Amino acid sequence: MSVADSSTSARPGSRKRWDADHPHYRYVALSNTTLGMLVVTINSSILLISLPAIFRGLGLDPLAAGNIGYLLWMIMGYLLVTAVFVVSLGRLGDSVGRVRMYNLGFAVFTVGSVLLALTPISGAGGALWIIGWRLVQGIGGAMLFANSTAILTDAFPPHKRGTALGINQIAAIAGSFLGLLIGGLLAEWSWRGVFWVSVPIGLIGTVWSYKSLHEVGERRPSKVDWLGNITFAVGLSALLAGITYGIQPYGSHSTGWLNPWVLAGIIGGIALLVAFVLIETRVPDPMFQLSLFRDRNFALGNLAGLLSSVGRGGMQFMLIIWLQGIWLPLHGYDYQDTPLWAGIYLLPLTVGFLLAGPISGALSDRLNPRLFAVSGLILVGLTFIGLILIPVDFSYWIFALLIFLNGIGSGMFGAPNTSMIMGSVPAAQRGAAAGMRGTFFNAGSSLSIGIFFSLMIVGLAKHLPSAMSAGLLAHGVPAGTASQVANLPPVGSLFAAFLGFNPISELLGPSGALNQIPKADAATLTGKTFFPGLVSDPFHDGLVVVFVAAALMMLIGAVASYFCGEAEREDA
Repeated sequence: MSVADSSTSARPGSRKRWDADHPHYRYVALSNTTLGMLVVTINSSILLISLPAIFRGLGLDPLAAGNIGYLLWMIMGYLLVTAVFVVSLGRLGDSVGRVRMYNLGFAVFTVGSVLLALTPISGAGGALWIIGWRLVQGIGGAMLFANSTAILTDAFPPHKRGTALGINQIAAIAGSFLGLLIGGLLAEWSWRGVFWVSVPIGLIGTVWSYKSLHEVGERRPSKVDWLGNITFAVGLSALLAGITYGIQPYGSHSTGWLNPWVLAGIIGGIALLVAFVLIETRVPDPMFQLSLFRDRNFALGNLAGLLSSVGRGGMQFMLIIWLQGIWLPLHGYDYQDTPLWAGIYLLPLTVGFLLAGPISGALSDRLNPRLFAVSGLILVGLTFIGLILIPVDFSYWIFALLIFLNGIGSGMFGAPNTSMIMGSVPAAQRGAAAGMRGTFFNAGSSLSIGIFFSLMIVGLAKHLPSAMSAGLLAHGVPAGTASQVANLPPVGSLFAAFLGFNPISELLGPSGALNQIPKADAATLTGKTFFPGLVSDPFHDGLVVVFVAAALMMLIGAVASYFCGEAEREDA
């Protein structure tokens, strides 16, 4: 007897307020799982804006050796863990119960949030504490992410599923946008507030899900595919870690793509993932249902979702650097204030998504979801081209319009894409399918930072050293110091600006060069306009490469969405 059956038959003539067969139970499931998705994805981006406050709170120098690694792992560790474990935990949910795994996920996530907020040490130890508990928080997030979509698909009939999944997907993507604003606002109060904000949400969600959600889906008990789980987890971890470290400089190179350890991680990770695919074709109960990819909707829908996630994550990172490192200082904002204002100036992106997402979700139940998915990605691609065409020191209204339309396009795509994917799988495999979709979603976010930041660094490395050297020499900096600073990897300058520090002050301060030149020249070099003016042209060169690549990804995703079919599974 299922949990749902026992809850309704224990006392004849009585029923709990939200029994599984209650006509409004589906909306209880929708509201709770939407809360879960929202808190998970808020935490995927909340550190992008709040890292300056965290680094200051821990007393970390952004340009000190090794500290860039801390920065990357604070951002990427959470994304990596959710990408790695979401399939396994979705598969486990199919076996032991999706609601059970979801409830546990809320509890684990909350414990991780509490311990992050209580970080007891500073310096490098504090950074490692945050990274470690972010990984734990990510495991809880993976449990929520893997099972929420499957719970909704179980609870809603096919003709209403598009709206429900749309709202859930809106929460997932909107969370990544809202995290930017929330992180900026809370960091102004306290860096610990960035973690405390998840605690009450986690406590409410844990109790609420335990009290109100029921197992209504079909369970499929099976043996644990240990070999598949291990090869997948190690392979994907090695691949994503290699890409993460590829951002950092190596020797005389501006990036680390020639670092033997990076190459070993990427090549070894790919080899293990190939072995994983072979293993999954031979075990009786595979964790990754490769047979699902025989369905055109599932395969092409996930391809489009992956490309959309890569483009969206990379765009967020690039826009933050653009605003914090160039545009806001040029318009009079102090570097330490730029993280908050970057979140505020990105609001049109979130507003556009929140407007389009619910509408596309509702209409995709009545109209062809391909129309929304294809049109949405094409619109997103066009906005990437538009961002290339505007000057680096843009008029805000045109920038706001472009990112608003980008949000509209993302909102049009999200719900129909999820509906096409989840509507194509058998009921017994919805947890695994949701986990696989989540892997593509989260892996795309992880890949985006590595791919797009590397493209940006390559673009900057061609022109920034000569521009930097000429600018420093023109203001009296000794030739030796100017040459040394100009030839430092540009990743340091970008990360300093990203963290709300004045890059020139951070680069010249340790050498004492600022004390050796006239005060007027020192004031110019450390002012609000010198570094932005210096980096504008090289940055735009990198931006062209980045956003052309993103536009091509959106075009491929739109083509993939176009060739998705319209049929819904009969056993859905």
